Amino acid sequence: MSTDVPLLVACLRITDLRPHVDPLAGTITRDRLGVALTPADAAALEHALRLAEAWNGRVVVLAAGPASIEPVLREVAGLGVELVRLPLGDEGDGHRYVGELAGDERQLARALVDAMAPFGHPSVVLCGDRSIDRGTGALPAYLAHELGAAQALGLVALAHDASPEAEGRRLIAERRLDGGWRERLSVPLPAVCSVEGAGVRLRRASLAGALAAADTPLPVDRSLDATSASGLLHIGAPAPFRPPTRVQPAPSASDARLRLRDLTGVQVAHDPPTVVEPGSSAEAADIVLAFLARHGYLDDTDAVGGAQ
Repeated sequence: MSTDVPLLVACLRITDLRPHVDPLAGTITRDRLGVALTPADAAALEHALRLAEAWNGRVVVLAAGPASIEPVLREVAGLGVELVRLPLGDEGDGHRYVGELAGDERQLARALVDAMAPFGHPSVVLCGDRSIDRGTGALPAYLAHELGAAQALGLVALAHDASPEAEGRRLIAERRLDGGWRERLSVPLPAVCSVEGAGVRLRRASLAGALAAADTPLPVDRSLDATSASGLLHIGAPAPFRPPTRVQPAPSASDARLRLRDLTGVQVAHDPPTVVEPGSSAEAADIVLAFLARHGYLDDTDAVGGAQ
């Protein structure tokens, strides 16, 4: 292969492996105590280390996230890799990532490519096939587009092509297919590969490497702004719709059972579901406003002509 030292970049998604999901609002909150490498990202890093050993190359790890992911990055640094953290995310929002969902992963891919530039053009970029918290799996494809590289996504096995005709410029990859079949790919370099968390296990750092990483400052790419670099728009945590309170008359019955019946409205006739036929938006708005006015959420004067 080329006399240049091959550069292998592992783009890791470090997040809470057991995020809390609000069953009502659907918001997801991460706990810094549960932050760790996902199995897919650990597999991607192990593949990068194995390829670096086969090619006598160097490994650079890029991770985007707040400062709370640094304990995990120190464990990664003990493996002898170069490491850079992109300060994306807000520590003060309880590790919510609603703002990230409003953004475009293409912007995140561009930020990662910009962070790779000082190290040179990578021969191979490795990622987990999908993260536990978001699970879109779109970032590797965006990285391949930004780098103009070949892409092989959703792999279960990856190795360098040792055949003489390959000259160290190809990878042999396997992808899972339906029915227990496997697809074998010959991937030219440069390439972006995403791997599943199967088949390999991340090695443990040596004692000397772990001790050295404990006191080594972690590089942070301060040239990237946490919002403008990633294109993320913080929109805040969504809240469920809560109708305004209304004053209801107290039940007049003296019997407790009857009072409970009046309070719960179990014998009150409710409006059946209304199917709005296709029509104009003004007609649909009038139906909604009339329903809200009929149930006391709007004044009749507000509902009349509300959709004009």
